[in-house]
Amino acid sequence: MPKTDTDSPDLDNEAKITLGLLNMVGEDSGTSQRSMASDLGIALGLTNAYLKRCVKKGLIKVSQVPANRYAYYLTPKGFAEKSRLTTEYLSQSFNLFRHARAEGADLLSHCHTRGWNRVALYGLGDLAEIMTLSARDYPIELIGVIDHEPEAGEFSSLPVLAAMPGPEDVDAVIICDISEPQVAYDETCANFPVERVLAPKFLNISKGNGRTLKGKRGAR
Repeated sequence: MPKTDTDSPDLDNEAKITLGLLNMVGEDSGTSQRSMASDLGIALGLTNAYLKRCVKKGLIKVSQVPANRYAYYLTPKGFAEKSRLTTEYLSQSFNLFRHARAEGADLLSHCHTRGWNRVALYGLGDLAEIMTLSARDYPIELIGVIDHEPEAGEFSSLPVLAAMPGPEDVDAVIICDISEPQVAYDETCANFPVERVLAPKFLNISKGNGRTLKGKRGAR
C-alpha cells in the first residue's frame, strides 16, 4: 500500500495520485500497474495514463525486463518531486501531528524493545518537537537534535548537535527532517548502522536504493 494517505483533502487529486505512484515506484521498481491501480483505488487505464505522464515529465523511467514485463524507477527529478509533494502534504499541521504522534510512539517502542535507550533526533522543527513529547512516555533518553547549521544551542530543552554522533555515542537516530528527509536518511546511513536509522513512514523515504551519500549534507 502507498505510504501517504491518498484520500487526504489537502492535496488535489492529481497530486495525490502522482505522490502515490512515486511512493510505490520508490519502494518497489517491479510493482505492476495492476497492483498500483488496486492500491490507489483507481482504474487500470487511469493508472497507465498517470504513469505515462510521469515518464513524460521525467519523474519515472521505464525499463523492459524478462517475461515482457516492465520495471519502473524514480529519476532524480522524481525523487525531488516526491519530496516536494510529501512536504506539501505535511505542511498541514493536523496531518503532521496526527501521523507523528502515532508513528513516533511506534518508533520509540521499537527502540525500547531493542534496548536502544539513547536516541538522537535528526532535524529541527515541528516533527522533532512532537517526537520529544512522545518520548516522555518511554524510558528513552533523547541525547540531542542533529542540525549541521544550528542557530541555537538548544531545542525543546535538548542540545543541538552540529556533528553526526557515532554508534558509540547513541543507540539509534530518528529522522525528523521534513524538508529533506531522503537526504537526511542517506547521510545518516553513511555514518551510522542502517538498521539503527529510523524514520516515520509518512516521510516517504526510499530505503536501500543505493543513493546513500558519502559525507555531510550539502548546502540547501
